Amino acid sequence: MSYNFNDIEDKWQRYWAKNQTFRASNSSDKPKFYVLDMFPYPSGAGLHVGHPLGYIASDIYARYKRHTGHNVLHPQGYDSFGLPAEQYAIQTGQHPALTTAKNIKRYREQLDKIGFSFDWSREVRTSDPEYYKWTQWIFIQLFDSWYDLEADKSKDISELEEIFASEGNSRLNAACDDEVQEFSADAWNTFSSEEKQQILLKYRLTYLAETEVNWCPQLGTVLANDEIVNGVSERGGYPVVRKKMTQWSMRISAFSERLLQGLDQLDWTESLKESQRNWIGKSVGAHVDFNVQDSDDKIGVFTTRPDTIFGVTFMTLAPEHELVKKITTPQQKEEIEAYVAASAKRSERERMADVKSITGVFTGAYAEHPFTGESIPIWIGDYVLAGYGTGAVMAVPCGDQRDYDFARHFNIPIKNIFENANISEAAFSGKEGTVIANSDFLSGLEYKEALQKVILELEKTGHGYGKTNYRLRDAVFSRQRYWGEPFPVYYVKGMPQMIDVQHLPLHLPEVEKYLPTETGEPPLGNAADWAWDTEKNEVVSNDKIDDKTVFSLELNTMPGWAGSSWYLFRYMDAGNTEEFVSSAAQNYWENVDLYIGGSEHATGHLLYSRFWTKFLHDRGQLSVEEPFKKLINQGMILGQSAIIYRASIRTFWEQETAEDISEYLNKHLIFISYDEYIAARELGETNLLKKATEDLKNKLTDKFKVELKSFRIDFANAVPLRVDVNLINTSDELDIAGFRNHALYRDYKESFFITSESGKFLVQREVEKMSKSKYNVVNPDDICEDYGADTLRMYEMFLGPLEQAKPWNTAGITGVHNFLKKLWKLYHNGEQFEVSEEKASADSLKSLHKTIKKVTEDIEEFSFNTSVSTFMICVNELSAQKCNSREVLEPLVILLAPYAPHISEELWNKLGHSESVVTAEYPVFEEKYLVESTKNYPISFNGKMRFTMELPLDMPKDEIEKTVMADERTQKQLDGRSPKKVIVVPGKIVNIVG
Repeated sequence: MSYNFNDIEDKWQRYWAKNQTFRASNSSDKPKFYVLDMFPYPSGAGLHVGHPLGYIASDIYARYKRHTGHNVLHPQGYDSFGLPAEQYAIQTGQHPALTTAKNIKRYREQLDKIGFSFDWSREVRTSDPEYYKWTQWIFIQLFDSWYDLEADKSKDISELEEIFASEGNSRLNAACDDEVQEFSADAWNTFSSEEKQQILLKYRLTYLAETEVNWCPQLGTVLANDEIVNGVSERGGYPVVRKKMTQWSMRISAFSERLLQGLDQLDWTESLKESQRNWIGKSVGAHVDFNVQDSDDKIGVFTTRPDTIFGVTFMTLAPEHELVKKITTPQQKEEIEAYVAASAKRSERERMADVKSITGVFTGAYAEHPFTGESIPIWIGDYVLAGYGTGAVMAVPCGDQRDYDFARHFNIPIKNIFENANISEAAFSGKEGTVIANSDFLSGLEYKEALQKVILELEKTGHGYGKTNYRLRDAVFSRQRYWGEPFPVYYVKGMPQMIDVQHLPLHLPEVEKYLPTETGEPPLGNAADWAWDTEKNEVVSNDKIDDKTVFSLELNTMPGWAGSSWYLFRYMDAGNTEEFVSSAAQNYWENVDLYIGGSEHATGHLLYSRFWTKFLHDRGQLSVEEPFKKLINQGMILGQSAIIYRASIRTFWEQETAEDISEYLNKHLIFISYDEYIAARELGETNLLKKATEDLKNKLTDKFKVELKSFRIDFANAVPLRVDVNLINTSDELDIAGFRNHALYRDYKESFFITSESGKFLVQREVEKMSKSKYNVVNPDDICEDYGADTLRMYEMFLGPLEQAKPWNTAGITGVHNFLKKLWKLYHNGEQFEVSEEKASADSLKSLHKTIKKVTEDIEEFSFNTSVSTFMICVNELSAQKCNSREVLEPLVILLAPYAPHISEELWNKLGHSESVVTAEYPVFEEKYLVESTKNYPISFNGKMRFTMELPLDMPKDEIEKTVMADERTQKQLDGRSPKKVIVVPGKIVNIVG
């Protein structure tokens, strides 16, 4: 019976769907295990073979855990709000909801074909109003909360109002905006409602503030740092500038220390933890205030080395610093403004990464040294970021290389304050054991002692204080987009008010255009009905706005990370209409036991999700403080791009025919086989290329009846062109006919192709990211159709370690497919299914249990690639042993089921089981089958091995000697001689000394 994988896979996929085989229960006597993938954004391109890698790994583990007696939750859904659908809506006018629904349908079809054991009854979509109702609800909880630094937790805003009413804010230790003024209880009680709201907004965990943002004019929206690549938008590659805008922000900075400390409890890779530690960026030092000369202004700086304060010879402000305009002298104004404008076009990441460029401008203003009173010039430089620390640095060039380079470049003095340090070529970076010099009351002190003393002096003189600083900044939460969660916010006298939770969700309105309005408002500004009636508690026409009972709604939408920050909890209780998750469901599932996804989310989604989880825990909504216990970052499957080369033609002819020939050559381009291109570059024009040049020259001469004064084809400087990999065979040969007829290459239909001497047109292969734009995408549907989903699953695991990047090579898939066909044959005798009830041989049991041991260890270590190799070895051994015993073949099916579920279901069914193989208990490894009872002794004569003998391991030493000496091969070697000595080492060797 042949292995009809298409029929088998279709059969079992329908069975799983009909019987809801993978539906999890929120109550069970079994131990729970929650496996989750980072859910996909449903793009129009669908899945390529790189996308399922992590899903396959998690699915293997989920299936394995079911076999080992766990109640497994393995859900899937869609991160369905996103910029691509909105951009498509702008181009076509089609509503993003329609595009998204179509794309989700396509994704679901592709995912089902690969045989994932997802519990689809719990599917979530972040763009579903029934889902984002709870995203809006969480936003309101954040708005109604503040952070008590004393208790180190979030609390209800009503508690803060009670504190203000009874004692003011002078003794309060809370996370808040920097410019909060002190007030007494009496003052608070006399404030108007608007004044109280303005003050509370400075403490709320989500708040409105004027913030430096990454603005992309072409996309008409703010972008997060992780949405910018090399200074341009990740989507579209458009320029991004820095500008100030009033935005909603999340006070994630209040959680910095908890986010840092919580990492120690997580089973994540050290590199990923380190990424978050660096992003949070804890620094211990001091805040120092420098007075600006001839001004009442102060420049505050945070420094980890206040002990070097006597080495300050200049200060640098971020170009965006609020004092730049104020302190710049008229003489420097033009130069400063030009520099600020140029800096606004560079992203923060770009500025941080650029360590080679030294740029800056002197403001013309001076600060005053807090201890010496010396004048310190104030510069601006884009290596200082407005959002980190205070946006200003005290520059100590003798102790900081960047300050040193800046001072050298602009001829600013460098003062040495380190004893016995040579700073003639570079800054001195030592800390521990360093002795401070030329520093007044700090001279002669070592680093630690000087640090403590200078902080005491700063606090005594009122010029500063000790401080712990974090690089982590509050997260901008507004986006100027249509396709995102609407804020449940309306405005009364300019102050934000929350829509009552009982009236959620606030649905996205219909709009005519998805672009910003003509006056620059976000796309929701195009909605005719986008006002809130506080009496009817519903959305009404904008015409009814009267600022009495009908008010304007927020025009921004939430960012993409809003819905993904809590989705793991919704899966626990997806159908709940009363709360985002019930306490019973959440207490049962707790949090995610295994999370698999890309490392690119280290400082975005993963950080925000940890923040929201800690907040919801503080407010009594969750029993856990961390969302993901164990996290694995899968590597990337790389594409093998195919590149062909177009040669340039350099010619000169009579003027009157130039236009005709140019038009002809534009249609008849010349492509050259890759091997000939390499030869042309290394050897110059080959005979084959000379002939091709002459042939084309003659063709042009005959066609246009013109004498070409010069004609040369520049093969060595040919231009590369990426082509669709589906036009390339396994020998790297281009299908020229297919290329000519391909929709993408219609312009090249009449081109010339110079093949190699063998007549083949070869392409260059280049391993790079699999991407639609590089035409190197391989569709998993095609692989499933040609080889089967089980082959695809096992091949993706076989490619290499899960965490590493590896190139896709369709040619290599046949090996895995042949393995599955060989496995199928183990259970069949010709066209008949045939499994014996006879006891298995010792060799077969050894092969099985060796495989159980290795595969189980590999699954637990996520070393899936070596598991596939182990299965191949096992099937080869069992085939050689002609094993068809149920005692071996039945547990082998269960062992294989997580990797190749379809063929395993079919074989399990043929073995006589009516229930799915998913219900089968995982095979138990038994050491006894691997214990060797015999030893294959090497028999040596005078130290040279001549043959081997299989003897029982427990055979006594003298019996071994007798048996070996009686063997005819021994007698033949001795040839009648008596040995001088027989050396026997039981369990190792026998050596006969003659």
